[in-house]
Amino acid sequence: MIDPGFRQSLDMQVQLQIRALHDRDPATISAAFQRIGWKKTEAQYRRYLEEQATGRRICQVGFVDGRFAGYVTLSWQPTYPPFAEAGIPEIQDLNVLQEFQRQGIATRLLDEVEALASERSATVGIAVGLHPGYNVAQRLYGKRGYIPDGCGITYHDRFLHEGAQIVLDDDLVLHLTKQLRPEASLVVHDPEP
Repeated sequence: MIDPGFRQSLDMQVQLQIRALHDRDPATISAAFQRIGWKKTEAQYRRYLEEQATGRRICQVGFVDGRFAGYVTLSWQPTYPPFAEAGIPEIQDLNVLQEFQRQGIATRLLDEVEALASERSATVGIAVGLHPGYNVAQRLYGKRGYIPDGCGITYHDRFLHEGAQIVLDDDLVLHLTKQLRPEASLVVHDPEP
C-alpha cells in the first residue's frame, strides 16, 4: 500500500513545471510573497531578469497547476570571496511559498540548478542562514551532500572571528559546497585575519 503522503508528493512532482524566469513573472512573484508578508519587491526580480539576460545569473521558477510556487537562482559571479576566487557558482535565494512547502518543490528546484551548474563547474556552493527560520534548509542541504566550506561564518560576506558580536538575522550565514562531479577538488581558502 502506498503511503498517502508519498502519493501527494508523486502527484506534486507530476504537476510541477520549472522554467526560466520570464518578463511577466516579477509582478506575480512579488505579489505572491507580499501576500504572506515577505518584502520581496518586483525590482528584485527585474534585476534577476537583467542578470539572466547578461549570463550572470540563472533564475528557475516553479509553477503548480499554473500557480507560482517558488524559485531559485544560480549566480555565476558570487560575491562570497572563496567562491569567487575558485570560480564556484552559488545557488542563491531559494524560496518556496508556504502552501507548497514539504511537497518536494525545493528539491526539484535544487535538482534543476545543480544540473545547470554541473555543465560549467565540478562544484557548487550555497549559503544557509543560522537562525531558526533556516532549520529546514540546513537539514535539506545536509541531506543533499552539502558540507561547510571550512571558512567559518560570514555577515554580509565578511568573515567573523571568535568573540565577535553580531545580529542574528538573514545575513549571518554559513557557506557550503557540494561536489557535482567526481573530479571536483574543493578549494578552500583561509579567510583573511
